[in-house]
Amino acid sequence: MSVVPRLRRLFAADNRCLNVAVDHGFFNEWPFLQGIEDMSRAVQTLLDAKPDAIQLTAGQAKHLQFASCDDKPAFVLRTDVANVYGSELPRTLFSHVMDDTVEQALRLDAACVVVNLFRIPNQPEVHQQCVENVSRLKPLCERYGMPLMVEPLVMQSNSAAGGYMVDGDIKKIVPLVRQATELGADIIKADPCDNLEEYHLVVQAASGCPVLPRGGGKVPDDEVLRRTSVLIEQGASGIVYGRNIIQHANPAKMTRALMAIVHGSCNLEQAKQLLA
Repeated sequence: MSVVPRLRRLFAADNRCLNVAVDHGFFNEWPFLQGIEDMSRAVQTLLDAKPDAIQLTAGQAKHLQFASCDDKPAFVLRTDVANVYGSELPRTLFSHVMDDTVEQALRLDAACVVVNLFRIPNQPEVHQQCVENVSRLKPLCERYGMPLMVEPLVMQSNSAAGGYMVDGDIKKIVPLVRQATELGADIIKADPCDNLEEYHLVVQAASGCPVLPRGGGKVPDDEVLRRTSVLIEQGASGIVYGRNIIQHANPAKMTRALMAIVHGSCNLEQAKQLLA
């Protein structure tokens, strides 16, 4: 079954997408809850700001899918839970896909499902789990016409960086993105690289799959807007930001400013004015 109808729900008419990730509570880390302590209120704020999509878990999908409003954002379902983000890692790491996740996505009327593909130093077992997760999801997604977003995530050593820290080495990001594409991703959700002017290499590695760069940790407003502008110029099809929106002092304003950049309705300086 074709994934095209659901992709058309996820991407706007210009084939771009701002997906706001609000699935952080899945990962059992106290700092991740900042800004989303009250999920009903957090999702309602986003509904008012009208991004293209909102990324949630099955347990929190009700705040989006049961809301009564016009032009509701598309729903992206997070499928896997992991314990790899803490400043102190547990003895055993895992990345586990929830049971019957594609059927859950259908029942919840999701436009897409998303799954991680981790590359963590000295943790090949976690990478193997991720490859198995993607491999199991792909045929189910094909059977039911559900787009599969794969999130290639290159992490620094926990001992060196202390927790959820992206490794922006282009020579690590590009091969992992290509592996995600080879495994059957319909959409790539990838890290920014250290030199944003090289991001076209990530887009190239995705071999025609739309690439939505991740936001990562919270950074200053000017950096969020500048980064987004450069990534779009480099060929990205949009962005997936979480904490840089939900932990902002005014999430609605930040959403609208980013939507303006992603969809080309204003330049960087004009977007900054939307936050003023």
